[in-house]
Amino acid sequence: MIKGTDIDTAVNIHDIQEAKAIVGKYARKTPLVQSMFLSRNIVGGDIFLKLENMQLTGSFKFRGANNKINHLSDEEKKRGVITASAGNHAQGVALTGHLLGIDTTVVMPDEAPQMKRDATRGYGAEVDIHGATFDDAHKWMFERAKKEGKTIVDPFNDKYVIAGQGTIGLEILDDLWDVDTVIIPVGGGGLISGMAVALKSFNPSIHIVGVQSENVHGMYASYKAGHIESHHDDFTLADGTDVATPGDVTFPIVSELVDEIVLVNEEEIATAMKDLLQRTKVVAEGAGALPVAALESHKIDDRWLKGKKTVAMVSGGNVDLARVSNIIDHFFTPVKADGGIG
Repeated sequence: MIKGTDIDTAVNIHDIQEAKAIVGKYARKTPLVQSMFLSRNIVGGDIFLKLENMQLTGSFKFRGANNKINHLSDEEKKRGVITASAGNHAQGVALTGHLLGIDTTVVMPDEAPQMKRDATRGYGAEVDIHGATFDDAHKWMFERAKKEGKTIVDPFNDKYVIAGQGTIGLEILDDLWDVDTVIIPVGGGGLISGMAVALKSFNPSIHIVGVQSENVHGMYASYKAGHIESHHDDFTLADGTDVATPGDVTFPIVSELVDEIVLVNEEEIATAMKDLLQRTKVVAEGAGALPVAALESHKIDDRWLKGKKTVAMVSGGNVDLARVSNIIDHFFTPVKADGGIG
């Protein structure tokens, strides 16, 4: 492995290596598998999928939540923790709270999928539905924490959460030390911040690409403007990245270390979800399908892909069966029993 170098950001490689030792006691090391469909039919390079949909709770979010909560003092744990989430971070906090015997409260927006609400309750957390969007729920998290004295576990704008997510970058380097390009979903920026620090600390030439939905892309808007901005036009299938405003911890890291951010539309996200299921046998939620959507829609310049080794993050697989059914209905016309078209 290439010798590491220090990167001057709010989170450094030493934080991520410490997180690896902590999170490794609880989390799974997830597979890195080559997709022949994407490698040969779409890109003409070697495309690998990092399958965080196979992580505990079905998402990478368990890593950051676990690292953060394990860094809390006994007094902070005793007060109970509170977070805001559309669903994946919620489950990471809830499961960690269950494992460590800590009371957990999760504020979720009205738009949070029912299966993510149910799963969060199933891990033992109190679920507080509040606000139309994630940003509404996030604001209420701070207000309720102040009222009740609870300890906040922010879903992305936190050093220890970012470091926990960065452990994925170390795993990729362990399995594919000469990776050229890594494509990562972006919401508030915790995942891509941590992974960028981990990857570029060992090899600054790795090309890091973020992907957001055209409907919600606060980080993209901020990246282009050079300062934090908000953006939320409409619902997105990528509900796990439905964050209008990036964090003041994550944004500077993304600005410094991420090479580009691209946007995909809802049809492209749905197509990627369908192809991951049909061609690679991988169940991905909308956010988890963003990197594949960017590949299939050719949003990334071929010079970073052809003849290169590329990793596309499948960040989570927590998708409602009803949504999967809708996507199947969208792409496939039913066939009648007599062989005719339905």
